[in-house]
Amino acid sequence: MAVPKRRTSRADTRHRRSRWRATAPDLVPIVVDGRELLVPRPLVRAYQRGLITPR
Repeated sequence: MAVPKRRTSRADTRHRRSRWRATAPDLVPIVVDGRELLVPRPLVRAYQRGLITPR
C-alpha cells in the first residue's frame, strides 16, 4: 500500500473532493396516465410498464 511522503493540506484535500460531486440526472419528459412527468432516462421503461407508480 502506498504511503504519502508528506501530509496533504486541508485546503488541497477539500479542493480535490469538491470536484467529485455527482451530476444531476438528465430528465426526460414522458406521458403516464395522461400526465407529463420528468423522469431520469434509465427509469423511462419502468414508468411506461407500470413498475414504478408516479406520485
